[in-house]
Amino acid sequence: MQKSNISHFTANCITKLFGTLPDGKQVFSYMLSNGNGMEVTFINYGATITSLKIADENGGMTDVVLGFNDIDDYIDAFNLPSAPYFGSVIGRYAGRINKGTFTINNDTYQLNKNHGVHTLHGGNSGFGRGFWQMKQLKGGLNPSIVFTYTSRDGEEQFPGELTINVAYTLTENNELLVDYTATTTKDTVINLTQHSYFNLDGHAQTVSGQELLVNADEVLRLNEDNIPTGEFIAVKDTAIDFNKVGYVPASIDTSFVLKNNDEPAASLYSAKTGLKMTVYTNQPSVHIYVGGNCFGSIQGKESASYHTTSGICFETQNFPDAPNHAHFPNSVLRKGEQYNHKTKFAFEKAK
Repeated sequence: MQKSNISHFTANCITKLFGTLPDGKQVFSYMLSNGNGMEVTFINYGATITSLKIADENGGMTDVVLGFNDIDDYIDAFNLPSAPYFGSVIGRYAGRINKGTFTINNDTYQLNKNHGVHTLHGGNSGFGRGFWQMKQLKGGLNPSIVFTYTSRDGEEQFPGELTINVAYTLTENNELLVDYTATTTKDTVINLTQHSYFNLDGHAQTVSGQELLVNADEVLRLNEDNIPTGEFIAVKDTAIDFNKVGYVPASIDTSFVLKNNDEPAASLYSAKTGLKMTVYTNQPSVHIYVGGNCFGSIQGKESASYHTTSGICFETQNFPDAPNHAHFPNSVLRKGEQYNHKTKFAFEKAK
């Protein structure tokens, strides 16, 4: 699709036309940069991160997230047998909801089912396909951008009109801050996350051999459909005990129960580039995913051929299916309250 030249520039912020949706709405890309040369680019389709470039130990710039060059590729990816959700904000409820149903205030809601008999990542469309408005763009030191989206009452059969703001801030310390807030007109459930696939060797490489730490002693026990049973499994002396450094597994789809929000949730390190990413959050879980949503047939940006170990997701969030487990952390947002979710991705050269 034909792109325009730069349409807007402010200090540390560049805006370009990225493409046009089938309904004629224009999607723009917004690039923030800091004084260290770090650059992060977003589009207002899905409030998506399309690129994150950072100086590595080898003197180059490494793009550490998977993505596409064109809006049509993002649209088409949602029609794959299992959509990869590259870089998008996930909602209204990240993860699985058992049989797509839950109860609030004695009212039972049946959601749209998009994963067999279950609901995954918000339903048939979800927020990753949403057209978000760019609400605020701030340049200078610690540049930031705010996207907003209104999910109508009954969208995907969820109750309440939900208004969401997602603020991305790039600090001079090479941190990407992600702050989510939301309010609702009716009591509802909510669980937002960011679904970027990271690769510290570069988006066209493999995450195999990169080092992983996770600050968790337990994971959620899952049934055969990857639905939480409500029980917890200790990770000690298992293949998924990442309290000590381990290599990124070839396949994982697991919700880790975080021990302490004052400590890092997880970290990733590449000996090849010397880059380290540390993840912080105020959420009770980080869902770590590597695997099946890249089929060896997805061509990403810069003609990269994405495959099952192209990237690793750190989905900071509440537990999947929390609305159906009273002992899980609260997932209900009441009318008159505000949802607040904070996550930080901090980058450094650690060689």
